[in-house]
Amino acid sequence: MGRLTKNQKAVAEKFDAEKPYTLDKASSLVKECSTTKFDSSVDLAVRLAVDPRKANQMVRGTVSLPHGTGKDVKVLVLCPPDKDQEALDAGADYVGLDEYVTKIKGGWTDVDVIITTPQVMGKVGALGRVLGPRGLMPNPKSGTVTMDVAKAVTDVKAGKIDFKVDKFGIIHASVGKVSFEAEKIEENAKELIATLIKLKPASAKGSYIKSIILSSTMGPGIRIDFKSLV
Repeated sequence: MGRLTKNQKAVAEKFDAEKPYTLDKASSLVKECSTTKFDSSVDLAVRLAVDPRKANQMVRGTVSLPHGTGKDVKVLVLCPPDKDQEALDAGADYVGLDEYVTKIKGGWTDVDVIITTPQVMGKVGALGRVLGPRGLMPNPKSGTVTMDVAKAVTDVKAGKIDFKVDKFGIIHASVGKVSFEAEKIEENAKELIATLIKLKPASAKGSYIKSIILSSTMGPGIRIDFKSLV
């Protein structure tokens, strides 16, 4: 094992990697243990006792974080011309249809969320090969295929995120920034965890949540004592 750097030693002295902490304590620790010079993201990783290969155990959904993610989310709205102004007024960064479909076919994906309307999904669906692997494909279940594009844009800008269990049964989501107050990180994390509990598949037996880890970019993973949340 390589020698620890000065920062790694300092972090190691602040918490026990094997010990589970209450969410409020972990929210403070994740700030203390961040050593980056930039404002790191704070992420939550929740391992669920589900088998994503089974359709009835696929966990996915959306949650509106009370304090947002702290990120400047870039939104593209693909819509007919009559929806352009509505999307722009709501704060969309890019609005259009054919010109953006062409750009995306050429490999352009410099956005965080894409919102569209049902009537243009025929054109958007053809972009699945580009957007799918990047997690950008609009989906009615996440609220990104809708006639109310203004509300969808407003929700995303305010901190609405969508999540989906990966092939290992883990949900990964950003719940803030290191610059957030610890209480805001805690409240955002609680909102996501509460949403996951509500989405527990009927076919999932036994302990649904196996582990919860809170971490910052390039920072250590801090174990959460799930029993303290119940």
